[in-house]
Amino acid sequence: MRPFSQLLDALVYTRSRNGKLALIAAYLRSAPDPDRGWALAALTGNLDLKAVKSSAIGEMIRARVDPVLYEMSRDYVGDLAETVALLWPTPPGEPPDLDDGTLTLAALVDRLHATSRAAAPDALAQMMDHLDASGRFALLKLATGGLRVGISARLAKTGFAQAFGLDVDDVEQVWHALSPPYTALFDWAEGRAPRPDPAGTPFFRPFMLAHPLEADSVDLNDYAAEWKWDGIRIQIVGTGPEHGRQTRLYSRAGDDISASFPEIAAAFTGHAVLDGELLVRGEFQGGEAASFNALQQRLGRKLVSAKMQADYPAFVRLYDLLLEGDEDLRALPWEQRRARLEAYMPHLDATRFDLSATIDAADFDALADIRAGARDAAIEGVMLKRRDSPYVAGRKAALWYKWKRDPLTADCVMMYAQRGHGKRSSFYSDYTFGCWTPDGELHPVGKAYSGFTDEELKWLDRFVRQNTVARFGPVREVEKTLVLEVAFDSIHDSKRHKSGLAMRFPRIARIRRDKPAAEADTVEGLKKLVR
Repeated sequence: MRPFSQLLDALVYTRSRNGKLALIAAYLRSAPDPDRGWALAALTGNLDLKAVKSSAIGEMIRARVDPVLYEMSRDYVGDLAETVALLWPTPPGEPPDLDDGTLTLAALVDRLHATSRAAAPDALAQMMDHLDASGRFALLKLATGGLRVGISARLAKTGFAQAFGLDVDDVEQVWHALSPPYTALFDWAEGRAPRPDPAGTPFFRPFMLAHPLEADSVDLNDYAAEWKWDGIRIQIVGTGPEHGRQTRLYSRAGDDISASFPEIAAAFTGHAVLDGELLVRGEFQGGEAASFNALQQRLGRKLVSAKMQADYPAFVRLYDLLLEGDEDLRALPWEQRRARLEAYMPHLDATRFDLSATIDAADFDALADIRAGARDAAIEGVMLKRRDSPYVAGRKAALWYKWKRDPLTADCVMMYAQRGHGKRSSFYSDYTFGCWTPDGELHPVGKAYSGFTDEELKWLDRFVRQNTVARFGPVREVEKTLVLEVAFDSIHDSKRHKSGLAMRFPRIARIRRDKPAAEADTVEGLKKLVR
């Protein structure tokens, strides 16, 4: 367990991408099987343990240390796992330097797999009694399902590839045909066995991505334009009848989200791989796509009721056809793949799949005017795709561009602040802000934790500490005097918020120390921006 916990500690405090890759690669080369396989599963989000609720962990530590000390420490540290790991008392008779190597990562995973959800807290406590602070931190992160150490699943796979001199795209090709602890993967990487064959399994192919458009214009003779829809990018993979007609839905990160959208998986019975945007139909858009806020009601759910499917009916707006049958189309130019996709559309259920239309514009200036006027709830901007571009993994220069629409802005008043996580755990960096109602009250309209510089963060942290009027656990209420100019992509009706509004991607654009709070924007004004 100690090598894995030391890896997590190092990843938390390493900022550079190359540094993180080197740490992952070194661990995977040196750790034994199956520990390193379970570690790779944890780093890529594929370790499925019975999660222990945060409230249960809070009860465990309050029974062992002064509850007031715990609450004060939690408020200061800002992270549950880190606080409990540091406060956990060493049992009588145990040496001060615990973790003698007998509790391996594999043993820990086996025990949690075999333990019922009700018995998990007791099992967790027993294991923590035999670990040092670093090991307890790692164990709690695993047990709560909150392993956030500043890496993505793609980065972890890249670290694996780097460890054994492989191409990360080759790793992606076989990844979804395997399961933890990935014995066959390590056997291939170390030359003991051939490359695992994913044939016959509905496995994930890496997405082609776009660069932000930075030039003033592109030649529309070379590029096709289509809308950039505001849902989630999805890949639909179906195998043929000889393999039992399996269908899987994958997110951009390669996560299997089939269980969250069973009606989409059931509606696709083809032998093909399609690229598109997952959306929800809007009640008030005449059956067109609703805002991302509606889609959020479906995301992350492992069990989706019939009522949820009826209230938020999902569909996919298709962009590209990667494979048709056993024929790989990715090397073909975009124009040819587009023609093949259009010809494939009649084979699909029209209630669940439609085609993303191209935009007819005479030149770049005309396209700019069309983009500027687009405020549909589900439109995020414009995509520009080179007509002769193959479908290649990752971002390749000058092939695809994304041209997001300009953000909306509003002047809001800071109301509450909360500590951040990781390197920001000592700063109040998460800000809830509001706008005025006709009655002169502030109602929260959003929360942001990005958009400011390190120097501005220090200033905001001082403002919070010097202007606190009340405390609610880790949250501080502040004097309603500071105006923040907030940028956001769109705003939508929301039943979950007191203001009745929810912002999409809010971030701090400017700190308006020059503006009186009374002159901030109103909730009614924001409602006029809802589409």
